[in-house]
Amino acid sequence: MTYEATVEFKFDATYTHDYSRGFGSTIGDDDFIPEEHYLITAPAADLTAKQYFKLFEKFMLCVGMSPCSIRSGAMSLVFNDYVSEEEQRKVCKEYELTMDEDLDNKFKEWVNRDEEVKRLQEEIETARKFADSANGVA
Repeated sequence: MTYEATVEFKFDATYTHDYSRGFGSTIGDDDFIPEEHYLITAPAADLTAKQYFKLFEKFMLCVGMSPCSIRSGAMSLVFNDYVSEEEQRKVCKEYELTMDEDLDNKFKEWVNRDEEVKRLQEEIETARKFADSANGVA
């Protein structure tokens, strides 16, 4: 048995010139194409969720969405009140993100790590001085 599937994203737009403002071109008319049609198709039988999002990203770019808005919209699918904190944390772990409520603990970890590095550097310097004095180096 063979399974075939196709997904399509379609966008149709028309711009009608406003002739009531007089003859000739008006400011902004050159910024619009009188008619636009986009049709994006892809084989859908084996697409992963990430591939669907990539396909939809291309469609949204075609219809004028900014990359920043697209990313924000994608993130809003995860970070909203309807998604459990556990699921949000899974995504954070996958992409090495830190949630706002975890920043205080993260900062404390960094301070402790910096203090440990400083302590180890002081130990190394003390050991060097001791080795130098044992070897007669001034």
